Amino acid sequence: MPKKAKPAGTGKEEGPGPCKQLKVEVAGGPSTLNFDSPSGLFESLISPIKTETFFKEFWEQKPLLIQRDDPALATYYQSLFKLLDLKSLCSRGMYYGRDINVCRCVNGKKKVLNKDGKVHFLQLRKDFDQKRATIQFHQPQRFKDELWRIQEKLECYFGSLVGSNVYITPAGSQGLPPHYDDVEVFILQLEGEKHWRLYHPTVPLAREYSVEAEDRIGRPAHEFTLKPGDLLYFPRGTIHQADTPPGLAHSTHVTISTYQNNSWGDFLLDTISGLVFDTAKEDLAFRAGIPRQLLLQVETTAVATRRLSAFLRKLADRLEGTSELLSADMKKDFVTNRLPPYCVGDGAELSTPGGACRLLLGGQLPRLDSTVRLQFKDHIVLTVGPDQDRSDETQEKMVYIYHSLKNRRETHMMGNEETESHGLRFPLSHVDALKQIWNSSAISVKDLRLTTDEEKESLVLSLWTECLIQVFSNIASFFYCFIVYFEN
Repeated sequence: MPKKAKPAGTGKEEGPGPCKQLKVEVAGGPSTLNFDSPSGLFESLISPIKTETFFKEFWEQKPLLIQRDDPALATYYQSLFKLLDLKSLCSRGMYYGRDINVCRCVNGKKKVLNKDGKVHFLQLRKDFDQKRATIQFHQPQRFKDELWRIQEKLECYFGSLVGSNVYITPAGSQGLPPHYDDVEVFILQLEGEKHWRLYHPTVPLAREYSVEAEDRIGRPAHEFTLKPGDLLYFPRGTIHQADTPPGLAHSTHVTISTYQNNSWGDFLLDTISGLVFDTAKEDLAFRAGIPRQLLLQVETTAVATRRLSAFLRKLADRLEGTSELLSADMKKDFVTNRLPPYCVGDGAELSTPGGACRLLLGGQLPRLDSTVRLQFKDHIVLTVGPDQDRSDETQEKMVYIYHSLKNRRETHMMGNEETESHGLRFPLSHVDALKQIWNSSAISVKDLRLTTDEEKESLVLSLWTECLIQVFSNIASFFYCFIVYFEN
């Protein structure tokens, strides 16, 4: 059972030796992760710390160290990825740079020992044993089902992409120099032990990765050793370095990371362009030309600054109280690049029209007298944007539904891989009916806010072919609504 949780200090410790940890004695939590829901998974991941406490005291603020004495959880963590897994993975065709990096920290700098082309396990093991090199395996959730299962649930929970990397470091060695990242990091210790040192950020909530020199970062604010079953969280910008203690077995840990480019600044950039476009169609002042030679000025003039400030105030007034669907590009990017739903098998049932619907409910087509219910809600986004098939200024807005049911797990978080968006589009007049489906536990097709019965049937049929809704007959819908009523 988990024995104790250690918030990793207040961030104010100084002194010649390792800092004292603030220890909080807590009751034990579950020995395995809870996959019943995204929130249940996250709560079990950080157990025994409560979710409310985590986001109030630690998220984006300071590190959290959870050390556990739980053999069952340690065994489960060890099953997520092991050094020996590399042998079978290499036989499937792994490549240096894309899938695997081999590196070592030498005199405070990262030394890359990659070969060219395909990775051969015997050479990899030779570099690991003889050169004391760290093996970094990129995005193991592409191949390890249980990591897919964990990260898919976390993407639902955070509403943000969740990536991972595995680091395998031999005893008495260090793979990377002190650095900070642009992501929120959760570290699960899988095999062996890893000695960690954390330092005060030089760039809090950093937006980019950077290596920091030893003489710049000072003494560690926190220092500790992780063992299998332990978890460490730290915010983006936290400077850190880690090594495997000498005389012990190798260390394996996985870093699970999220919230890259997911700040209010990113959301504002994504929102403002559409807001300006819409406002300019209605407000003549936004369409007036800028002063002659403004772009040739070395400094912005006071007149231009005042005009821009006035425009921003108009945009703020327009935005205040709006109920329009915002952030089209961030939503689309997230759902296009995230993991597909976790399922046993190859997921082929989700890639055929209506496949998931037929599996669940016998495959009946939705009709006017049917009752429908949204499924895979955590894997769908609904947004409004200009008609992408037209480029003229009179283009009308459309409703777009994007989903990740047909995404390819093998390309997840690989950056250089081409991804294709999957989904549907409807006239703007369908937005209210779609919101009804989104906001209802179940709804009759005939009650949808559309003008004609043909539109209602066409809408639900389109959603059904993409596996986005479940369909109930009259009898089935009666029992479903009966159950929902008593559950609530």
